[in-house]
Amino acid sequence: MFSGMMPKRKEFFDLLVAHSDRVVASANATLRLVNNLGSASADEIDLLVKEVDFNEKSGDKIKAEVIALLHKSFITPLDRDEIHNLTLELDKILSALRNVANAIGMYNIEQSTPEAREMAALGADACLRLNRAMISLADEARRKETTEMCQEIDEIESKADQVLKQAITRLFREGGDVWLAMKLREFYFLLEYVLDRCEETAKTIEEILIENS
Repeated sequence: MFSGMMPKRKEFFDLLVAHSDRVVASANATLRLVNNLGSASADEIDLLVKEVDFNEKSGDKIKAEVIALLHKSFITPLDRDEIHNLTLELDKILSALRNVANAIGMYNIEQSTPEAREMAALGADACLRLNRAMISLADEARRKETTEMCQEIDEIESKADQVLKQAITRLFREGGDVWLAMKLREFYFLLEYVLDRCEETAKTIEEILIENS
């Protein structure tokens, strides 16, 4: 039944892939933003923040399209709740990335750190794999690939947890400006939350595979 129904409502998968495309674009912009802190001009940083915000708003429009299509469709390739949950999970990732970008100005973070750059890179990596999992989800013959992408996201999230622990330890072990340490601590948690949302989305995909096997 899983494969037989898919061709009838291909537009759902097209929209979910488009939504995950926005996630990848936003994660890459966030990575450039974090990497360029301290070296790019204020205007360049502002443009990157706006790029992240643009992708979040673009994702909102796609989410609205998915929900509208759910309301008017009699046949769906997956359970309606599964489709709805997937697009909500993607929306949460975009919101998490926007929060990272907005934190730059809110906390007046002028310099990056090796840990921040590594966590942003891990976030972009996880988002790329999520996009690949979303692309392969529509094809039952690519089930193994979908599962592998979800497993890799879980591994990336675990690595980000270790980076976060190391970053927090170094912040308070080395002393220095306590206010800066508190700001960076919050920034690190925002970066790590992106990975948490990616992991939750991967779990949602894995549950869909189990339910439709």
